[in-house]
Amino acid sequence: MDHQKLRESISETWATDVLPSLSGLIEIPAVSPAYDAAWEEHGQLRAAVEHVRSWVAARGLPGARCEVLRLDGRAPLLLVDVPATPGAEATGTVLLYGHLDKQPPLGDWSEGLGPWQAVLRGDRLYGRGAADDGYSGYAATTALEAVREAGGEHARAVLLLETGEESGSPDLPAYLERIAGRLGEVSLVVCLDGGGGDYERLWLTTSLRGAVQATVTVRVLETGVHSGLGSGIVPSSFRIMRQLLDRVEDPETGEVKVPEMVAPIPDERRAEVAELVALHPEVAVPPLPLLPGMRRASDDAVELVLNNTWRPTLSVTGAGGLPDPSVAGAVLRAWTSLRLSFRLPPSVDAEVARAALEKILTTDVPYGAQVEVGDFMILNGWHAPAPAPWLTAALREVGDRVFGKPCQSLGIGGGIPFMEMLGRRYPRAQFVVTGALGADSNAHVPDEWLHVPFAVQVTEAVAHLLDAHARDGGPA
Repeated sequence: MDHQKLRESISETWATDVLPSLSGLIEIPAVSPAYDAAWEEHGQLRAAVEHVRSWVAARGLPGARCEVLRLDGRAPLLLVDVPATPGAEATGTVLLYGHLDKQPPLGDWSEGLGPWQAVLRGDRLYGRGAADDGYSGYAATTALEAVREAGGEHARAVLLLETGEESGSPDLPAYLERIAGRLGEVSLVVCLDGGGGDYERLWLTTSLRGAVQATVTVRVLETGVHSGLGSGIVPSSFRIMRQLLDRVEDPETGEVKVPEMVAPIPDERRAEVAELVALHPEVAVPPLPLLPGMRRASDDAVELVLNNTWRPTLSVTGAGGLPDPSVAGAVLRAWTSLRLSFRLPPSVDAEVARAALEKILTTDVPYGAQVEVGDFMILNGWHAPAPAPWLTAALREVGDRVFGKPCQSLGIGGGIPFMEMLGRRYPRAQFVVTGALGADSNAHVPDEWLHVPFAVQVTEAVAHLLDAHARDGGPA
């Protein structure tokens, strides 16, 4: 393969074709179904899928078929099937994954920026979905094109872009069941919904945490009453909620006390974390915007990384029944709701954890208060298999040729439901979970941005892996 031609092809495609279309995708408010109950009526997810489908179809990849799948009541999915180059037909199927749904705007963006406004400033493309994960389909398609133009090879490639990832991918199992017979033997999975700590090397995700989210409501009264009349007679719903929270989390240490949410940390992951901290201390623990005087949970960087990747944690992400302080009257409120978000170790069964949580919160409730636990969202984590020799060699070449620095492995505190689903379905496949997200890309919060030169390099890295897989990495 002509490596110089490969690089030139990718750079030119990004500059002339990808950026204009990706900018158009940013302008579509394709909020994930969990955050837009009327998503079907609004039609923005369909618009996003059609926008990318049209772009891919116009590229002219030989034999490529673009198909939009729509199951009743489920968010649409874009499937692009690209035949193998001659001679690479026997190397199985490469599955390239990304998603087109987005987080909601969430807060005030900086002056001149907006969630549905594509703004290119220097190397940064701002807008919701730019980095998470709108660029992925463009990168995968561009990599396939460039491999062919540079005289390389690639196996049959299937690009799968879903529209429910930010909602926990609830519809993906149904789609996978529908298309399983069409995928053949998947021997390589490339997920472009990841990233790392800087823009200087390819970051490889080796583990992802699972999650259990639930809304817990404590009710003590049919209606609120004057606090002077009721306090001291009726226990506060908030106090009962505090007691329930203490059952599942140590209020002093933050340790999650639900046994079903805890798992042993593999020795190889401990070693990986120690290496990451030693080689890239500035990356291992991201520079989060702590307030002056605020301390981290530990002074030990290794423990902080393990906390974030292999230990369960609880975040309270929402509340109900609580008026704004400026209008809060002297009322003993009838109820309190909290949205609980547990991050789980990669090897924990999320359904088992969910059932345990519900039992703990609804058994022997203080004072006989009514407790409701519902609106669950669960996803399992994922633990990467050991890389095959061909993949190890290919990643070494990517580090040398594309970045001039070795690839770096790390665990991620977030989750990608698709990886666990595929890991169960294709246990012999190799996995490359990577991407253009950086620690400061602002995914999920205001001012999300994509580092364009890094995304171009990630695209080149994917092209190298496609060629190496076609030549050396067929089914085991």
